[in-house]
Amino acid sequence: MARDIQITFDCADPAALADFWADALGYRLQSPPGNFPTWDAALEAMGVPPERRNDASALSDPDGNGPRLFFQRVPEGKRAKNRVHLDVRAAPGLTGDERMAALEAEAERLVARGATRVERHEPDPPLGTGHLVMTDPEGNEFCLD
Repeated sequence: MARDIQITFDCADPAALADFWADALGYRLQSPPGNFPTWDAALEAMGVPPERRNDASALSDPDGNGPRLFFQRVPEGKRAKNRVHLDVRAAPGLTGDERMAALEAEAERLVARGATRVERHEPDPPLGTGHLVMTDPEGNEFCLD
């Protein structure tokens, strides 16, 4: 039986990192529970003090196909390379120079949002189609693929 999954990011600023990934993936912030118009109103009603209101954030795929992303505040910083990372499919159906140009354009857009470009891997046919290694604003590795 296939299962739904959630991808969880440990981070220092859940709201900011969720905002970055919402833009990068075309996801949306999870709606507040019940009939609350905002998360701040919901958290206020739940008795969550203001200093704890950025302890977590979550995103969902607006089409309902992709996994939920959850961002939780942790006290420690990132210390080592991720063992698991996201591959963001930024050039579907494209090949060669056209593919790499699309990846470069997306990298430039995400760098303006706080990402860092790490390295470029050139196409190496027949199996290697080329990709860019990036990090998000908190240093989590991902690839534009």
